[in-house]
Amino acid sequence: MIVVCGFLAAARAQEAGSVSVSTSVRVTAEALAAQPVGANWLSYHGDYTGRRFSSLDQIQVKNVGQLRAQWVFHAPNSNSLEVTPVVFDGLMFVTSANDAYALDAQTGRVIWHYSRPVTEGLIDDASQHHNRGVGILGWRIYMETDNAHLLCLDARSGHLLWDVPYAEGNKNYGATSAPLVVKDKVLVGTSGGDDGVRGFVAAYDAETGKLVWRFWTIPGPGEFGSLSWPGELYKRGGGTTWMPGTYDAELNTIYWGTSNPAPDFDGGPRPGDDLYTDCVLALDPDTGKLKWYFQFTPHDLFDYDATETPVLVDARYQGQPRRLLLEANRNGYFYILDRTNGKFLSAFPFVKKLNWAKGIDAQGRPIRTGVQPTAEGMRTCPGFSGATNWYSPSYNPSTGLFYLLAEENCNLFFLKPEEFAEGKTYYSTGARHSPGDHSEKILLAYNLESDKPAWRFPQVGSGHSAGGTMSTAGGLLFFGDDAQSFEAVDAETGQPLWHFNTGQGMHASPMSYAVNGKQYVAIAAGSDIFSFGLP
Repeated sequence: MIVVCGFLAAARAQEAGSVSVSTSVRVTAEALAAQPVGANWLSYHGDYTGRRFSSLDQIQVKNVGQLRAQWVFHAPNSNSLEVTPVVFDGLMFVTSANDAYALDAQTGRVIWHYSRPVTEGLIDDASQHHNRGVGILGWRIYMETDNAHLLCLDARSGHLLWDVPYAEGNKNYGATSAPLVVKDKVLVGTSGGDDGVRGFVAAYDAETGKLVWRFWTIPGPGEFGSLSWPGELYKRGGGTTWMPGTYDAELNTIYWGTSNPAPDFDGGPRPGDDLYTDCVLALDPDTGKLKWYFQFTPHDLFDYDATETPVLVDARYQGQPRRLLLEANRNGYFYILDRTNGKFLSAFPFVKKLNWAKGIDAQGRPIRTGVQPTAEGMRTCPGFSGATNWYSPSYNPSTGLFYLLAEENCNLFFLKPEEFAEGKTYYSTGARHSPGDHSEKILLAYNLESDKPAWRFPQVGSGHSAGGTMSTAGGLLFFGDDAQSFEAVDAETGQPLWHFNTGQGMHASPMSYAVNGKQYVAIAAGSDIFSFGLP
């Protein structure tokens, strides 16, 4: 059953005098391209750069201690929200599983609700029905479903306008991301890189839902890179695209990360570098043509997805102005690339527990140590969850610091070859706890010219949180800590200033917005959206 509560709910709320937002929505391509983020937060990352930096400064170092919860919205069908809200002119859009909600961003009151049942029979990540949010253009919003359909909804009412299935031919496909809207196109990816699917990025016409282009991340027979994929293996090589990319409008280039190869822990069936897995891809948004690629972990044996946000920064680096791409990668190294051509500039480790490689060479390739999964189990660092993961980093142009949550962790990695089968995962066994090793989350800040952190803030907890970061012009860094709290620290020094205990696990990244001149910060925790403001 599909339920849409639209203008009627809005009208009743208006009659009650509690909703001040308008249901008139018109988001232009120019607004999406604006940076940095201000009153509106129009995409998963806020703007195209992936910096998660807000120009709002009403909430500052000197008054953040007065921050109070303004409202809480409870999503009834998820206990682990991963959504980042999108806000336009006081109207907030959030997702939970296959549901979408429009909320009054001042009060949390529901304006409309689109409901779609979760899909039965999915496996692995898709079976958890995670959804990270919507894209928006004009008066339409776009969302991915757990079974990889692209939906277009009327942002004013929640009515379904069209529904396009975009990943067919292998029932192990899923989707967990938020779409990225670029110009007149909606870009989507898939999940299932651990389950034997063939990854891709696809672009659809924002008005009609018609496919414009598709870039396959696993090359087919005879294409460049296909030697890693003998026989029919290219059809199930992984390389999925389960997080939204970033975009440079001046260079007209999209930067999109790809996941691990499949099978995860058995490199025998897939010799060579396994392109284009564990890569950042530079694509032409008009055609889908590959401009360049950079591979972080060739022939990955440890599930080190490269779907971490590729952050775009313009700064002086090594004595000259550069257009940089920054990525703190799951493999434990922080990379700096020239985003105009993909040239490798530098890399350094940002965690201490790292034994799969002993460095990065002058071309950007890892210098391997020989550590690899075995039948008996091999202690490997970083472990299965990586040195960092999909939770968002951020960059503050005022401090010149890059912020991320890192994880010190190791696991025993096991190898047991297996055959691919639809409806089953394709890990070729897995990872387990390493005796004597304990996970720890650490909030880190890096100056781009140094391989040592400007400051570090160790977390208290089990190391299993997945809350991201956001920096603001008020001199603050907000993040989801490892003790179920939403927290703010001084962006310059890392000094803790404020926290709010949500009482729930954090698996989402924060954002900020303003309505009628008042700044708010919001984050999803557990099954709730929390919004905070000054008294």
